Amino acid sequence: MKVFTPKQMQKADEISIHEIGIPGIVLMENAALSVVDEIIKMLGTADKKNIHLFAGKGNNGGDAFAVARHLHQKGANVTLALLAQRDKIQGDAKINLDILKKMELDIIELTEEHQLSSFDAKLAYADLIVDGIFGTGLKGRVEGFFEKVVELINGAGKPVISIDIPSGIDGETGEVLHVCIKAHKTVTFALPKLGLLIHPGSEYTGNLIVADIGIPQKVIDEIDSKLHITDFDYVKTFMPKRAPDTNKGDYGKVLILTGSKGMTGAGILTSKAALRTGAGLVYTCVPGSLADIYETSSLESVTVPLKDSGSGTLSAECIDELSGLLQKATVIAVGPGLSFNDAIVKIVASVIEKAPVPLIIDADGINALSKDLSVLKKSKVPVILTPHPGEMSRLTGKPIDHIQKDRLQIAGSFAAQWGIILVLKGSKTLIANPQGDIYINPTGNAGMATGGTGDVLTGIIAGLMGQGVDPFQAAVLGVYLHGAAGDCAASKLGEHGLIAGDLIPEIPYVMKGFIKR
Repeated sequence: MKVFTPKQMQKADEISIHEIGIPGIVLMENAALSVVDEIIKMLGTADKKNIHLFAGKGNNGGDAFAVARHLHQKGANVTLALLAQRDKIQGDAKINLDILKKMELDIIELTEEHQLSSFDAKLAYADLIVDGIFGTGLKGRVEGFFEKVVELINGAGKPVISIDIPSGIDGETGEVLHVCIKAHKTVTFALPKLGLLIHPGSEYTGNLIVADIGIPQKVIDEIDSKLHITDFDYVKTFMPKRAPDTNKGDYGKVLILTGSKGMTGAGILTSKAALRTGAGLVYTCVPGSLADIYETSSLESVTVPLKDSGSGTLSAECIDELSGLLQKATVIAVGPGLSFNDAIVKIVASVIEKAPVPLIIDADGINALSKDLSVLKKSKVPVILTPHPGEMSRLTGKPIDHIQKDRLQIAGSFAAQWGIILVLKGSKTLIANPQGDIYINPTGNAGMATGGTGDVLTGIIAGLMGQGVDPFQAAVLGVYLHGAAGDCAASKLGEHGLIAGDLIPEIPYVMKGFIKR
């Protein structure tokens, strides 16, 4: 699904109204009805519920006026706080406000701070608060009177539903403009807005609902956007198929270059994840002195001992051994638990230059690569990098806090500059390709912030690529599956005690769900 900036959404509205001929009041009515539907889902019914709406002077307020009318019709006890003088309301919003006047709904013109204390008592009996204060085009700090309104709503301790975007979020950057409504649910219209999906805005959005309000698909298709949010129906089309008359050789040979003393678990997690994702064969290539650990811990994968440095890490002498192994693989994953030293830097560079099949580089493979990024230009095959913010900092030389503040731009520019697929891990993991497409992943949870989950992701993507999935599609689908497996595990165990190994048994069940649906 495309993701729009506020300007792109405004353009879609204008084309729909002025070129297609859909009256703006019709779009506003459809928006209001979608919000009412979600309110009824939250409360079970609107009848006799105490619902308080806060409306600004723009079209976001106009949506709230229409919502108030429909809730009144359904039996709710509606109170509307109008945060502007009535004569300042114009256009379609004014049409809906005039209807409310004629219906004699309870409208309170709330424009001064001293009025808020009396309104505070009303909220004590609210079943729900509706936020229709600011829309997606808000710029500048929310302060003064409006800051007090936001604090009043957030401090009421009541469920809040925001119309289109929680008031106080910059719809383009996700920045909180000093203060912001903390919504339990946000109903946004036509397409998700970028500010709802990236930190910190995503932390204020609650459960995000994307509602169809009648913007024609033709209009959406005409507006170019390289930003997307990954959704189930889209990634379902990438799922590899399995035919009855097949054997293990038909589902890929995944070669994993891994292992160092004290870090054997990383490669084991990667191997098991690749197998659970459906890989036919997994070759776990490790320092010779550690081979016994892998053979007893990952029974279904093939352990390949390589020349050892003598201290439980790979020796540069293994480069010749690897040359033949690389030719037998369908996909190569380099880096989990590999350690970092001069020999590893040479080995990783050699693999990148010689690999005849797509590569995934993670963890210590990324650390080794960061010493000389130019080797990426020598690769003859698609390359996927899967850094967390710390590794991305090493790749770019930029501080982690800078990475986190500008994830989209950094991911997109790095992928384009080096001609690779970049998976920038974290909350709302980003997947970027050299052509400028960026997918924002919605699955996953805070319980996955634990050692080893990145190794599982590498195995999932490798397993998909081994089965013939296009590298970029494997990255998009793999990240979605990885997060969904984490969500399934967290639903059973909670987030605090989640460990990386808990994700692996969930992978087949998540994939089975794709096939059923």
